[in-house]
Amino acid sequence: MKKILLLSDTHAHFDDSIERHLEGCDEIWHAGDIGSMSVVNRLSQFAALRAVHGNIDDMVLRHEFPKFQVFQCEGVAVFMTHIGGFPGKYSSDAYQQMVASGFLQRPEKVKLFVCGHSHILRVMYDKHFGFLTLNPGAAGLQGFHQVRTLLRFSLSEGSISDLDVINIPRVFNPENP
Repeated sequence: MKKILLLSDTHAHFDDSIERHLEGCDEIWHAGDIGSMSVVNRLSQFAALRAVHGNIDDMVLRHEFPKFQVFQCEGVAVFMTHIGGFPGKYSSDAYQQMVASGFLQRPEKVKLFVCGHSHILRVMYDKHFGFLTLNPGAAGLQGFHQVRTLLRFSLSEGSISDLDVINIPRVFNPENP
């Protein structure tokens, strides 16, 4: 069994309110818009990090992390990108890559489509393609979201369990509305 913490859209922000939820995690997945290598370095101190770059990430982060990742974790097939969409409204780029990578044809019973970008927390099942879509919302301070959100869950023997939504109050900063 692996415990996963999923976050996105940190926009170079990392603080104790995120750190306290990393304890006991085996892997951290970041769905893009990391914002700085300092966030990568801090996250990597706690657990193995899997990440994709987002649209605000610089060339250093784009060189370090791909636009798409397709992998298996504990018998669960995972497709991760930053700008992905949601059931019935996937970005054309993400959909084309899901087809090209063979993700839609993977034999695993449980599949996860992971993305970020929207700053909107979404956990939705796609009945047409048969996978769960996870968008953790935004963990950083930049953007329109009123609450910072993360997802934590367990993967074991081809299944997902113990899915928790973590809400972190967003402290208003007049320099970063």
